[in-house]
Amino acid sequence: MAQDLLGELEKKVLWLAAWTIHNANHLRENADGMKVGGHQASSASLATIMAALYFEVLRPEDRVAVKPHASPVFHAIQYLLGKQSREKLENFRGYKGAQSYPSRTKDSDEVDFSTGSVGLGVAQTLFSSIVQDYVKAKGWAKDRREGRMIALVGDAELDEGNIFEALLEGWKQGLRNTWWVVDYNRQSLDANVREGLWQRFEEIFKTFGWDVVVLKYGALLEAAFQEPGGARLRQWIDRCPNQLYSALCFQGGAAWRKRLEDELGDQGEVTRLIAKRSDVELAALMTNLAGHDRPSLLKAFADASKHDRPTCFIAYTIKGFGLPLAGHKDNHSGLMTPAQMETFRASMNVREGHEWESFEGLAASPQALQAYLDRTPFAQDPRRRLTAAAVPVPETLAITPQPVASTQMGFGQLLNEIGREDTPLSARIVTTSPDVTVSTNLGPWVNRRGLFARASMADTFRDERIASAQKWEFGPAGQHLELGIAEMNLFIMLSALGLSHSINGERLIPIGTLYDPFISRGLDALNYACYQDARFILVATPSGVTLAPEGGAHQSIATPLIGLAQDGLAAFEPAFVDELAVILKWSFSYIQRGGEGDQDERNWLRDETGGSVYLRLSTRQIEQPVRAMTPELEREIIDGGYWLRKPGPNCTAVIAYTGAVAPEAIEAVGMMGEAWRDIGLLAVTSADRLNAGWSAAVRARQRGLRHAESHIERLLKGVPSYAAFVTVMDGHPATLSWLGGVYGHRVHPLGVEHFGQTGTVADLYRHFGIDAASIRSAAERISSDQGRPLKVVR
Repeated sequence: MAQDLLGELEKKVLWLAAWTIHNANHLRENADGMKVGGHQASSASLATIMAALYFEVLRPEDRVAVKPHASPVFHAIQYLLGKQSREKLENFRGYKGAQSYPSRTKDSDEVDFSTGSVGLGVAQTLFSSIVQDYVKAKGWAKDRREGRMIALVGDAELDEGNIFEALLEGWKQGLRNTWWVVDYNRQSLDANVREGLWQRFEEIFKTFGWDVVVLKYGALLEAAFQEPGGARLRQWIDRCPNQLYSALCFQGGAAWRKRLEDELGDQGEVTRLIAKRSDVELAALMTNLAGHDRPSLLKAFADASKHDRPTCFIAYTIKGFGLPLAGHKDNHSGLMTPAQMETFRASMNVREGHEWESFEGLAASPQALQAYLDRTPFAQDPRRRLTAAAVPVPETLAITPQPVASTQMGFGQLLNEIGREDTPLSARIVTTSPDVTVSTNLGPWVNRRGLFARASMADTFRDERIASAQKWEFGPAGQHLELGIAEMNLFIMLSALGLSHSINGERLIPIGTLYDPFISRGLDALNYACYQDARFILVATPSGVTLAPEGGAHQSIATPLIGLAQDGLAAFEPAFVDELAVILKWSFSYIQRGGEGDQDERNWLRDETGGSVYLRLSTRQIEQPVRAMTPELEREIIDGGYWLRKPGPNCTAVIAYTGAVAPEAIEAVGMMGEAWRDIGLLAVTSADRLNAGWSAAVRARQRGLRHAESHIERLLKGVPSYAAFVTVMDGHPATLSWLGGVYGHRVHPLGVEHFGQTGTVADLYRHFGIDAASIRSAAERISSDQGRPLKVVR
């Protein structure tokens, strides 16, 4: 009985997914004439698998990353479960409707993992399983059962390299409780996949310690293989090229009959096996792949549920199964025509005007179907999003002042001081790094807190009494997750750690370190993590051409622009360690904030909602200021900038700097001090925060809030319009060039626009024109261009 009800609901899922897409493309008003799309064929290939999972297999603690192009199926299932509205479905791919691809932040039906940039959601499940093990090893979430982290994967999606980087890391970390279900329909966007690809998948997954379950034939085919002549039919199917199989699926029963009789007919057993079936029956037989066979799927899932080993299911499917465009090579982005939809409607027994009704056209009674849905294991706990209390943050972060220091050194010292004592904050911090733990100054923290592994592993060098500055002991108590050299893995791990409060109900404070130039290696995964609203602190160091002897391959140029542009990521580049201490303390709180909130009218930033944080640090040791850290100064550091030297009423020049070039900016002001009136020196701790606050205030004034004023507007208010602005940083000059737009000042932005090379800091600063002499010359050029030649102060 349950199987029959599941079969009926599978039909309804297929109908709703197809109708949702059809409505968006053919029925809903389309004012701009753009194709809406929606992937009817890619949805259809997963309808059976997803119905089996959501209505029979999944438990409340399980989490799923849905193949991006199966989004309509996901929304249809949630609609039947009462977790999605008809209004959202009718507005699929429209403004504030159900999203094109499942989104944690944009969809209303509680998506577990966002998908869309293919491959990343798949890898996320692997790292989320590792994070679940981390939480369990600490003895937290004792009342919560372990969940399975499940990815529904397109076969062409497995071309993504980040998936295989993740597989290697999973093997290193002893991966458990992870299922990947491959929708093996053998079609990609442009073509069919290569022959025998499933064998390569099987070999790869087995190499990394996964169980592999190949689901190829459904019950009808398995039964046919037992008939006289069945063995030869099986041999023919096994040898049939993917393109031919897809073409025959599209052409239907008559084409199957002709091809089989021509190539396999023997006027004996095989011919009788074919002839005893009508065209309709023959088509049903030849398309009875295991990925569309409920009994085969349910048995395979039940067997895998008996253990916690990672399992890959290679499920043979047909792209567009059950639709008129099944198997056609152009069906990836194809849409059923209105005529085809009417034919499909008739086959589904759906009356016109009743398309959105949950049980329309189904053979079972609505009462029986609703009772079945009500008792599905997945629906028994309505809480998909868990919550966790915020971890208290101390009023200040202790650090021993040094007369000369770098921000990278300061970061290591700050974290080391936090690790000295057992506090709620130190217990919840978890660090991770792609094999640059020591060179990013995480060594002292790791020495105190250890490396995480589910089973203890000794430090052999220590046991052999070989002197080393590092204690490299692994165990369940460790708080550092060591990764291999793969920045994509770093960012997906940070995404998984940064969602632990929602997935596991346990708050973590993730900190990830890497070399700043290599942010670009994992930029897609960083964007994905922010899109999911994962919360973490990214410490990127060393940065810029200041890393002088390492050369252009290790020097970063564009990363400040990434910090400026990346949504969900507050970027800072402090020059001094006391600034860093303020920013890091604020970051611990900021990454824990959540929920919708109004803008803070002091700075016009949406700090109530929080986000992740990016700290761009340097290895350059510079003289540290001796000063009191007042509440006002703290606030200005967090808001993005403060006057290191406040301009006077007759200011003729402003030098604005960020990060490691602070000594050059200070020196330039000293060189100019006798010849320029009332010079201002602006310390920019966050170009991102200054720019975001300014943009928000401008928008607020456009909406009629005349009092709206951002922090940068307050800072620059009163600076005369004729004052020359020079901005300088070790990064792309566009990061600060916008400062001239606040009040219309003429700006000469200095920075780095081209690949670096080896040399000393002084060599490279002169080469790129970010040394003190270049700063002074830039101010003189602006003054001359404005027709206001340099005037000596008497």
